[in-house]
Amino acid sequence: MSEWWRGGVIYQIYPRSFQDSNADGVGDLPGIIERVGHVANLGVDAIWLSPFFTSPMNDMGYDVANYKDVDPLFGSLEDFDTLAGHAHDLGLKVIIDQVLSHTSDHHSWFRESRVSRTNARADWYVWAEARADGTPPNNWLSVFGGSAWEWHPSRKQYYLHNFLTSQPDLNFHNPEVRAAVLDVLRFWLERGVDGFRFDTVNFYFHDKKLRNNPALARKTQEPEVNPYEMQLQKFSKNRPENLDFLKTVRTLLNEFDAASVGEVGESQNAIEIMAAYSNGNQRLHMAYSFDMLGEEFSARHFRSKIEQFNKKAPDGWPCWSFSNHDVTRHVSRWAHHANDPKQLARQTAALLLSMGGSVSIYQGEELGLPEADILFEELTDPPGIRFWPEYKGRDGCRTPIPWDKGKAPNGFTTGDPWLPIKPAHSALNVASQIEDPNSTLAFYKEFLAFRRLSAALMGGNIKFYDTSEPVLAFERRQHTNGNEQDNEGDNDKTLICLFNLSKQKLVIELDGLSGARLAPVSRAAHLSAQQLQLDANGFALIFPGKTNSREISLHYKKPARSNKKSKKPAL
Repeated sequence: MSEWWRGGVIYQIYPRSFQDSNADGVGDLPGIIERVGHVANLGVDAIWLSPFFTSPMNDMGYDVANYKDVDPLFGSLEDFDTLAGHAHDLGLKVIIDQVLSHTSDHHSWFRESRVSRTNARADWYVWAEARADGTPPNNWLSVFGGSAWEWHPSRKQYYLHNFLTSQPDLNFHNPEVRAAVLDVLRFWLERGVDGFRFDTVNFYFHDKKLRNNPALARKTQEPEVNPYEMQLQKFSKNRPENLDFLKTVRTLLNEFDAASVGEVGESQNAIEIMAAYSNGNQRLHMAYSFDMLGEEFSARHFRSKIEQFNKKAPDGWPCWSFSNHDVTRHVSRWAHHANDPKQLARQTAALLLSMGGSVSIYQGEELGLPEADILFEELTDPPGIRFWPEYKGRDGCRTPIPWDKGKAPNGFTTGDPWLPIKPAHSALNVASQIEDPNSTLAFYKEFLAFRRLSAALMGGNIKFYDTSEPVLAFERRQHTNGNEQDNEGDNDKTLICLFNLSKQKLVIELDGLSGARLAPVSRAAHLSAQQLQLDANGFALIFPGKTNSREISLHYKKPARSNKKSKKPAL
């Protein structure tokens, strides 16, 4: 079977914000057809399409009312077929979102299930009796705030919703439900998709006994903005039954040589779940979590998450990403670690594309787009509206792509865009960056081309050097036939990667290194003899020449402050 996904780069398209073709201000499938050449020109392997299915759009398409049709807002099934064919002609695989843990309350399954306790789909959703005092059956909370239970008067029962009240959870303990969602997958596989991104893949099963979730052991007694973060979701998600179901999913995918990547929505033990869900060849092909999508930006953090995954899933495969449609764009999230957002965009691209596994790039990331500053009256995102201003929601990362020069809407639409394009985004438009050889877009293209030709980056093992903050250093080496000696110093198969994760210039001494040279994708880096200078957020990928990389040791020293003599700490 093909393993294109192993080491592949996936570009996430958020259809509402990619390109509008009919002046209604909302992106659509014909618009993607018009602009997908931009993605192919980047040099990625696949596109991932966020939901475009029939939906009332309470959660912007993650509330599906019909899994087997396209919402008229986005086009038609024929438009999808045209898009898939065009993408394939451009050499791109097509992955589509599947939101299987819950449906919209407009879905025909739920409309039947809610009517009575005896209809054919009565047990297709998670229904439960009220307690004697009329309160919900347990203490489970919704990710979007409040109780995870909503009362329904027709059945005189509560139903479970891990997200909005209009997103009832399916009952995966029911074999008919499992068969129905597998039928949905088969429908799209037979239409020619190359795989799926599974939304909230760890939410499928719930505890049958409906036991209360315990309180989360926290370092502070201060309440969280969202009380969901005060519970350990031991019983409402992450259930062991998920593993067997994923085996069934994999069996179906194998029939079509299709790939899968699962989103693990978990803040406490996400790496362990990623490992369990992707280890071996019987479950998901890849998994990702929010560990790289948060605030932390340190050598210790990146190293620990990668090493933890590799240890727990030696036969697993991660899909790393720094941004997506659910989090603040990383150029803004990590801005306080840099002097220049453009240099930070380049550094984070180089890091993401160097650290192994597969990679997901979110649309606009290649332009260095920051988080848009959305006003309250411009919001559409339910949790943003609910928790404003402490949490401003996800609209800031979902604004339309600025394609053309000039003012908004920059070629995205000839109408009024569903979310505003702010001046900071207009200035980073695609057309201008295409003309600029030093643009962030040009760098993404350069690095992706370099990565594609690098055996070390595409499939090499990763070994970290023991370094102190703010230096992250590791070696990528492609072994052949299990022999570590057969390619020592091979320029194509060994790379030493060093990143200065700070605003300050620093010098790294590379003891034992001779005949080395910088890869052309390095930036703000200066190599002379056995000394490497990295300016603020500088990074270097080094071909070690004929040096045995196991004999290399690294030390760095910061520039002297005032008149005090600087010290050189051992790393």
